[in-house]
Amino acid sequence: MDKAKVDISVVIPIYRNESFIDELCSRLKSTLSSITDHFEVILVNDGSPDGSWEKIKKNANPDSRVSGICFSRNFGQHIAITAGLDFSSGNRVVIMDGDLQDKPEEIIKLYNKAGEGHDVVVARRKERKDRFFKKMFSKLFYRVFDFFVGGKTESTAANFGIYSRKVIDNFNKMREQKRFFPLFIHWLGFEAVYVDVEHGERVTGGSAYTFSKRINLALDTILSLTNKPLKFTIKLGMILSIISFFFGAIMILKYIIWGVPIQGWTSLIVSVYFLGGLLLFISGILGLYIGKIFDEVKRRPLYIIDKVINIEHE
Repeated sequence: MDKAKVDISVVIPIYRNESFIDELCSRLKSTLSSITDHFEVILVNDGSPDGSWEKIKKNANPDSRVSGICFSRNFGQHIAITAGLDFSSGNRVVIMDGDLQDKPEEIIKLYNKAGEGHDVVVARRKERKDRFFKKMFSKLFYRVFDFFVGGKTESTAANFGIYSRKVIDNFNKMREQKRFFPLFIHWLGFEAVYVDVEHGERVTGGSAYTFSKRINLALDTILSLTNKPLKFTIKLGMILSIISFFFGAIMILKYIIWGVPIQGWTSLIVSVYFLGGLLLFISGILGLYIGKIFDEVKRRPLYIIDKVINIEHE
């Protein structure tokens, strides 16, 4: 296919999606063919331990519109999205997950909305077919994130959306090691519109994001995109200093005026442990930021490609 003539690229990170790939490709080709004959589907195998790469090759061999990228190991979902975007060439690019919870048929709604002149059209899952815990974590994550970055994000939206080439080209300039696609798009500042879509149920398997991975993702994202935690610790330190000053002044006045003895062993020990824990907490935050700097200055590549199919790669 002539890459210069691609109207729509679809980028999909693949991890433990072996059982979905055949149906995913079939439904994608049927849906995209109703929009344009000039499309490409880029499946990025993120070091999946199952037979996902074999399924990708099976679908790509007879159809050059389906491409595959295979990492040398697992680099993470958002790195996989970045790799797909690096090799995409469509005037508009769709990002979606590979477990069929993002329904391929809903791309038509997104495309039609984008045709009204919007650069960012994000799918909003009004009725999420996820477990209660996952939905609650998502809401909590976005509330905490909004607090630290001073913005407002949509907790019912994820990766699924369609983006103009202008947006993707600017996204590709951002080469940080720690990545979270929706919030990078939010940072770019292009106006986003939302389209309500139907969210599919997970037929088999479970999410690759364990609780610990979700916590790590939240920490990495907040620390990578804002320095507000550092400002928060400064304010906390100032507040504690002011409280300590007034508390000490009150104790001295009580002793001078009323002769009340200063009894302090328990309060002293509690204060020492409290301040010690607070200092360790602040030191930990500083350490995390220093660690982020260390990761960035190494300038390692975001990903290593092992194999490709239907993609030109040196």
